[in-house]
This record gives sequence, structure tokens and C-alpha cells, in this order.
Amino acid sequence: MSAKIESLEKSVAKLTIEVASDAFEAAVQKVYLKQRSKIQLPGFRKGKAPRMMIEKIYGEGIFYEDAVNEVLPQAYAEAIEETGIEPTSRPEIDILQVGKGKDLIISAVVAVKPVVTLGQYKDLEYTQEPLEVTEEEVEEELKHIQEQNARMVTVEDRPVQDGDTVVIDFEGFQDGVAFEGGKGENYELVIGSHSFIDTFEEQLIGKTTGEETEVNVTFPEEYQAEELAGKPALFKVKINTIKYKELPELDDDFAGDVSDYDTFAEYRESVKAGLLEKKETAAAEEKKNALVEAAVANATMDVADAMVADEAERMVDNFAQRIAQQGISFEQYLEYTGSKKEDMIEQAKPEALKNIRTSAVLEAVAAAEALEATEEELENEFTQMAAMYQMPVEDIKKYLGSQSEAIKSDIVIRKAADLIADSAK
Repeated sequence: MSAKIESLEKSVAKLTIEVASDAFEAAVQKVYLKQRSKIQLPGFRKGKAPRMMIEKIYGEGIFYEDAVNEVLPQAYAEAIEETGIEPTSRPEIDILQVGKGKDLIISAVVAVKPVVTLGQYKDLEYTQEPLEVTEEEVEEELKHIQEQNARMVTVEDRPVQDGDTVVIDFEGFQDGVAFEGGKGENYELVIGSHSFIDTFEEQLIGKTTGEETEVNVTFPEEYQAEELAGKPALFKVKINTIKYKELPELDDDFAGDVSDYDTFAEYRESVKAGLLEKKETAAAEEKKNALVEAAVANATMDVADAMVADEAERMVDNFAQRIAQQGISFEQYLEYTGSKKEDMIEQAKPEALKNIRTSAVLEAVAAAEALEATEEELENEFTQMAAMYQMPVEDIKKYLGSQSEAIKSDIVIRKAADLIADSAK
């Protein structure tokens, strides 16, 4: 096997791969031996027809396609190793020469890792706005914490009010006939949450525990069940329980219950400090992203269209996996949204190009600065993963040990981003 490489435009390379005639002949013979049991010719028992007779009747090239597929994976892999290129897309294969007694010649056009010419990436200018936490933000956070620590109290002596949580049984009817999916028992509904259609929730205000009532609503025109969209319906509802949220007093006792502080004043200051820390963390991340974007903008490179297309498809496939973990198949998502995978891939291309350029620049910075990941940093990464997944470190190493080099590469990329951010003026 031999290979030649030709650089085309926009980080695209063309490999011309030659497989010696005797190696290709061995592949043709191997395919013949695999397939002869399926071929029957007059005068021969099934599976016993000589290759020469099969080729005479069906043509010399009857086994060529499968023989090419037999030798191609190894020949392509050897060509990549021999030429030292880094493919970033699936190759476009073309057969240039094939025939009895001839070398097999194949061309493979493939996107390759773009060559990056770095511009300025250190000592970039960045203006950080002063960070502060307002009293309104502190009050809002305290209210949120207060809500989290509220308790639900069941009431018997008054009807439903806005903001209450009611436990209800309900069944929906259209033209007197119960419809599918319109029934529920002991369902908790927050009045005013607008989680039910139309004025369903408002019509329960004023009802009492144990009361049975009827609620009239109209389904929205865009409702997902087409048979119900835009149509009126009647729900028979029974109020099982009425509950309201009782908020704790924001005092010293509250501070002692939710923290290690003795007084509410001390706890309030700690909440303010925590909000400031969150803002500082977010601001540092925003700064890093902005400076990395500036470094990317200062760099030049050609990115192959095929590389962008493959990255966009990978992004869409990752999205499909994420929603599958939530119980929604990608096919269902496409049906619900009226989308097509091809359109989603096309829409993802600008983000894909941005991701590719960013990764390429950070890799180039890492190379220029000779950044490396130490074994200690790798060990720390495993420790953090173990804490995240609540698993023993040894188990994490067992499952991810084979990916150590990829993890080290991620560490180096983060170091490059940190270097850009830390050197800014």
C-alpha cells in the first residue's frame, strides 16, 4: 500500500491510495469464498461454481465492490498514518482504477484539522464593570429561601383562594363524552399557576373542601391534541383538600434553622456575600469567554465545509440523546415541532463553526505555550468526577482510565483559556 497527499482549498486533503494488485486479488478471492454458497449456476451444485464461471456470466467485477470494502478500512488507516494528516470528517471515496491484474487506486477526499495562524491572544484589553449586590437582590434571595422553607397547612374553615394548593379529582367531557387524558385523581394544583388551560383555576376560587363543581373551558387553537384544539369542554371537579403555604418568620430562629449563624443580621450578611461570590464567578466566566472570543477573532484559519457539517450533525445527535434521557424520542420531537433533522443540522452550522474555531485556537495557544496536563491534575480531575457522580475514585478510573489522554487534552484546553484570561489588561 502506498499513499500520496494533495492539499486542496479550505483545509481539505485528497489522498490517492494504491493497493497492490496481489493484495486486491486476495480480497476478491476472499469475497468469492464468502459468497459462493449463495450462487448457483447450471451444471454446478449450489456453492460449487468456480469463480471463473461466475465472473464469465455475471461480469469480471461482480466481487469488486465487496472486495474494495474489504481492503478499504485498513488501506485508509495506513494512508492516514503514512501521511500524518488529521481527518476531521468522513472521507468521500472514489474508485480511480480497478481491474484484473491491476493495482487498486482509490481517492479519499477528507477535511483535515485547520492550520491556525494565531494573532494576539495575550495582553488583550478587557473592562470589568464594578460588581455590587443591591438590597433588592438580597431581599429577593431571602424571599426565595423563605419560600423553600415554607410548610403546607391544610385548611377547613375557608374556601379556595388565589395562591392555594388544591388536591382535586377531575374528569373532562366533550359533548357529554369523556375524552382520553382528561381524568386525574388527587392531583395537586396551585391556583394562579396557570398550569391548566383557560380559566380552569380561577373557577375553583370560592369552592370548599368536599365540594363538587363543574368547570367550563375552551382548549387553545394550538392544543397538541388536534381533536380538542379550539373546542369547549366541561370538567367535573371535586375539591379533596385545600392547602396554603405558611412562610416562616425571618428572624434569629429562622437563621438558626437554616444556617450556622445565631442572628438573622449575620445570616443576611452571609446571603449578601454569597450573592456577590456568584456574581464574581459569573463575571470571571464572562470575561474568559469574551477574551477567548477576541483571541479567536484575531486568528486566521480555513475550516472545511465538511468539518462544519459533521460537527453540526454531531451537535444534533447529542441533542437527540439528551432529550431521549428525558423520555422523548428524537422522532417524537421532530413530529411535535414539525422540524426536520436536515434543517436542524443547517441551523446548527454557525454554532458548529464557532466551536471548531474556538477549539482550534485554544489548541494552538496550548502548543505555542507548551502547556501540559500533569498526572496530579489528571488525578484531581478523577477526584472531582467521583464527587460529582458519587462514586469511588477507583471506579471512575476503571471506567474512564482508557480516556486519560482525552481528559488531559481537556485540561490543557482549559489551561489555554485561563492563560488568555489571566494575561488580559
